[in-house]
Amino acid sequence: MADLASFAVSEANSRGRAISEPKPAARSEFQRDRDRVIHSTAFRRLEYKTQVFVNHEGDLFRTRLTHSIEVGQISRTIAHALRVNDDLAEAIALAHDLGHTPFGHAGQDALNECMREYGGFEHNLQSLRIVDRLEERYGAFDGLNLTYETREGILKHCSLKNARELGDLGLRFIDKRQPSIEAQICNLADEIAYNNHDIDDGLRSGLLALEQMREVALFDHHAEAAINQFPALSGRRLIHETIRRMINAQVTDLLAETNRRIAAMGIRSLDDVHEASQVVGFSAAMHEDNQRLKKFLRNQLYCHYQVLRMTTKARRIIADLFCAFLADPRLLPPQYQRMAESDKPRAIADYVSGMTDRYAMKEHRRLFAVAEA
Repeated sequence: MADLASFAVSEANSRGRAISEPKPAARSEFQRDRDRVIHSTAFRRLEYKTQVFVNHEGDLFRTRLTHSIEVGQISRTIAHALRVNDDLAEAIALAHDLGHTPFGHAGQDALNECMREYGGFEHNLQSLRIVDRLEERYGAFDGLNLTYETREGILKHCSLKNARELGDLGLRFIDKRQPSIEAQICNLADEIAYNNHDIDDGLRSGLLALEQMREVALFDHHAEAAINQFPALSGRRLIHETIRRMINAQVTDLLAETNRRIAAMGIRSLDDVHEASQVVGFSAAMHEDNQRLKKFLRNQLYCHYQVLRMTTKARRIIADLFCAFLADPRLLPPQYQRMAESDKPRAIADYVSGMTDRYAMKEHRRLFAVAEA
């Protein structure tokens, strides 16, 4: 990693791990983080957690796992081009959704409401809780004992109240300091991935139509370019050709704007990154295009009546499970019964949030169905 930029995170300026470990022999500390995330139980569960469409609705729609892999690829590409730590960027990307509930944002909203009187629920904090405490893989420590920089990147958002309980990791929210460029890259790569790939899933499902998408300037511009190059193109090929061009245009814009900001802000060191305003970002024009796209997806896809029907069911499943376990924690598996002795609501949130979509539906049937189908 001798060619890293002076403002990149490196092993030389890393704040290390909470529990000291021997240096890995054949990989970097950040590769070790990435590998630990990939081998974790929480990462495997992402295969059966929804992105937009609930897992049982089709095999071709994206899950949290495929989304995380796509965010990892985009993050690594951007980090390499900016000469920052691509291993760290990839580790953050692969870990950023570990704490998501079943049923996507609907599940998170429902669990947060259930936990409102007990400290709330937020998936970024839950991702951190998983890598710091809940994973049980090593004899020497709970969690994965990841580097400070990977843990910092996982924590995208945090209230001041929660930040005060996180020690050093929460100080940047209190002091209004920026995380590493690698963490900032992951935040934008996440946005690029879900915006563009939700279009793909929306069109594949039939909830969005190509004619609708042509009303969105960002999509229409690249669809027109694809048709001009390949006049006979239609159907899935046209959609894929358009979306890949959109992703490329966003990444290219982000690289140009970020390099401009680095020069304009005089970024020379990691401390400069922490003290500056946000370094990684889109140009004003691309930001505006993205906002229009997000508004379109919110109105036409996320609020589509068929999606809302499923998310309404999802909220009910989460709320029913939480209330049943809260009323009688003996219904919990033994591991979570023991955890509930010290903090019953949080133990229930740990159990429910760790469920996959189909497991949550199965557990709901076990508790509430009169007879198995």
